[in-house]
Amino acid sequence: MRLARLVLPLLAILAASPAFAKMVAKPVDWTLDGTTFRSMLVYDDASTAKRPGLVMVPNWFGINDTAVAKAKMIAGQDYVILLTDMYGEGTRPKGDAQAKAAVAPLYADRRLMRKRIGRAFEQFKAEAANAPIDPSRLAAIGFCFGGGVVLDLARSGSDAKAVVAFHGDLSTDDPALAKNIKARVLAMNGADDTYTMPDAPKFTEQMRSSSADWQFVEIGHAVHCFTETEATAKTGGCRYDAKAAARSYTMMRDWLTESFATN
Repeated sequence: MRLARLVLPLLAILAASPAFAKMVAKPVDWTLDGTTFRSMLVYDDASTAKRPGLVMVPNWFGINDTAVAKAKMIAGQDYVILLTDMYGEGTRPKGDAQAKAAVAPLYADRRLMRKRIGRAFEQFKAEAANAPIDPSRLAAIGFCFGGGVVLDLARSGSDAKAVVAFHGDLSTDDPALAKNIKARVLAMNGADDTYTMPDAPKFTEQMRSSSADWQFVEIGHAVHCFTETEATAKTGGCRYDAKAAARSYTMMRDWLTESFATN
């Protein structure tokens, strides 16, 4: 009985301690050109230790439960992630038709795309006052549409340490922007991706004109969407590939570790 009286209070203390904390997803809002953007700050609050920060742009469906779950998986105990809203708080696509309509203005005006992701990156820096972010170790990652967005962040001359694009759009409205790139760029696309790979030769040509450290990886037999668990089709040009996804996440982590160690 005496042991129980000692153990129960100890368990209560441990349960309330940071070691038992969970992943958090906190709203982060800002306004640009009269539009309010609602993003999510995702991290494990079990520790107050500063860690690298990643601006993450999801696929063309934007912020939804699947994107939040993916951000939590990537963040783990290693990163603080800003899951970034590129559309504005009133736009949350439900299906391909709505997603296509949501991305259309940004593909039509890549300067607007760069302005929005640049604003998100600056907001993320400011969040270092509210979350355990090491402002000296910031990068950006993106998936599908989001991959194209973070590549445009790099082309804008951002001081991000690195950008990593997964099955991302490789096109640009201005090939000369590659010369502005300061970030270390890793782009990973499926070798059989009929959506993005036609732009691969031009992309690599543009990157050769840049002085930035870069790498372009073709993942054999993978098609578009290879990290997207919701792309459950067995055939077609957009489907999840567990092996390709795992391989790409490993390459991402290695690339980020190396980038954050570089002055």
